[in-house]
Amino acid sequence: MIAKHFIASALAGAIALSLAGCQQSSSNERQSVQTQSQFQTYSAETFYDTVSLRGNSINHSGDKLLLSSDENGVFNLYEVDIKTGARTQLTDAKDSTYALAFFPKDDRILFSRDSGGNERTHVFVRDQQGEITDLTPGEETRAAFAGFSQYGQHFYVLSNQRDAKFMDLYKFDSNSYESQRVYTNETGLDVSAISPDGRYIALTKHHDNRDSDFYLLDTASGEGPKLLSAHEQPAKYSAWSFSVDGQSLYYTTNAKGEFRQMWRYNLATQEHELALDADWDVSFMEYSKSGRYRVSAVNADASTQVTILDTKTNQELALPSTLPKGTLSGVEFSDDEQIMSFYLSSDTSPRNLYVWRIGSDQAQRLTNTLSANIAEENLVSSEVVRFKSFDGLTIPGILYKPKQASATNKVPALVWVHGGPGGQSRTGYNAMRQFLVNQGYAVFAVNNRGSAGYGKTFFHLDDKKHGEEDLQDIIYGKKHLQTLDWVDNDKIGIIGGSYGGYMTAAALAFAPDEFEVGINIFGVTNWVRTLKSIPPWWESYKKALYDEMGDPATDEERHRRISPLFHADNIKKPLLVVQGANDPRVLQVESDELVAAVKANGVPVEYVLFPDEGHGFSKRENRITAANAYLSFLDKHLRGQ
Repeated sequence: MIAKHFIASALAGAIALSLAGCQQSSSNERQSVQTQSQFQTYSAETFYDTVSLRGNSINHSGDKLLLSSDENGVFNLYEVDIKTGARTQLTDAKDSTYALAFFPKDDRILFSRDSGGNERTHVFVRDQQGEITDLTPGEETRAAFAGFSQYGQHFYVLSNQRDAKFMDLYKFDSNSYESQRVYTNETGLDVSAISPDGRYIALTKHHDNRDSDFYLLDTASGEGPKLLSAHEQPAKYSAWSFSVDGQSLYYTTNAKGEFRQMWRYNLATQEHELALDADWDVSFMEYSKSGRYRVSAVNADASTQVTILDTKTNQELALPSTLPKGTLSGVEFSDDEQIMSFYLSSDTSPRNLYVWRIGSDQAQRLTNTLSANIAEENLVSSEVVRFKSFDGLTIPGILYKPKQASATNKVPALVWVHGGPGGQSRTGYNAMRQFLVNQGYAVFAVNNRGSAGYGKTFFHLDDKKHGEEDLQDIIYGKKHLQTLDWVDNDKIGIIGGSYGGYMTAAALAFAPDEFEVGINIFGVTNWVRTLKSIPPWWESYKKALYDEMGDPATDEERHRRISPLFHADNIKKPLLVVQGANDPRVLQVESDELVAAVKANGVPVEYVLFPDEGHGFSKRENRITAANAYLSFLDKHLRGQ
């Protein structure tokens, strides 16, 4: 993303790149021997033989799970038998297809898909005979599923078909698929939640990047939305969900301190009370169908801590002790609340799907997503470390030390910069990081000032200081690496995607002697153009984006000053640029022009352009191509092979 609030966007016919010969086959995998043990490195093909899974919906009868898997190279829908674990592929699309939900009373399916990564996502239904219907047609339409009504007679979809700038709310009949617009968004009050009976709609308004409000719309009264978050000092308020009985509305706010808390608003008494807080941001809170179980999560120092509370006993639900250590996600309950499905993952293990009959002493693992050719002991667990930046501010980061690294075998290193601004590098399995670390490159994912997860003060420290103070945090992250006796101090590069790609180009342009190489993955290079060409569906967030980055109508001089493209003549270190042609957020022209400018300097520059991707690479073949390009570039220009 190129804005904090978007979860958590071409110049036709320009540059194409053939990577014939770039990919490495499994037979060419390199091996190295560590002291006292055999250690193996793996190719990108092997790492991406690992399967990625998304979605988790249990059907009405509790015997099937719905998910999306990229096991055949592109995300498609699969049905999983809960008893046997057998998977049945339901779609075979060339564009990534993501599971939304089973229908409440039968095995029809809702799913979403865009075209080539253009982010114009449509909502589809697949009936029980396998017929597929696009419920939100139109080349310019962008839509999103918003949930079923209490008894499943209706479901809700957000769509911008009326006005490209705003998402209206539509109610669909679950049998006929006839729809009617039930809320028209004309002022940027975005739908956040719908009560179980459909009477109430919770709305959120983003004023700027520090301040927002939430409202309650009673569709039965005919009155306008009611403000529920009156406050004097800037604070973020966002509606989250309604209670199962529809009598309360949950919302998050950081008005009471540095971190986001979950609060409850009682619709009858109009009273507000604290529902959940922690020493970190509360990430989410959900309830099972009857409300018996509450699932909540806290973003604790870049790791997710999930708690499942039995509201009947007010005790934390004890999971089977036989489960491997890891982070829970995607928790779902069957209609009768006897079965719970969930994902479990760690730094060295991608997400695997489990089912558990609540109260039993064993959970059934339904998937094995790590490539069978990878031994998990050859992968690396991360360490959260902190260092002082140029002004004494403490900056957190996530460090990966290669198995090969030692004081007598120093390794090259990369500073990894997340997207955003306002994103966060987090612990957990990341195939690209593990691939690079496995190949002998240390990776330090720095959460520079302006990153999410460390309190609102830290979050706003980079406002209108991008490419300046946040870049200094990245440079001081490099300096921290240089204090480690197992890092080769003269071989440190920088890599990042989206905003991290911008930071990569900025580092090479504004601090040309700091990093030896840079890998810019669909990064902004010209803020003047980018801020004037944001997708229309960001209209509700435009003020927040401008508050952080500056309004292009008044801040063009600063935008030009911090844009690497206008200072590309300073770049003297090798650069690799990777871009999706259909990216609506960072247009292809951004990368085209930077590559041309660096070439004019006589500096080594390589360019990988994917014609069928957008802001992020969802197809396995493309991810392998990109990974091999990263490794080839680093081996040549950083490692020096």
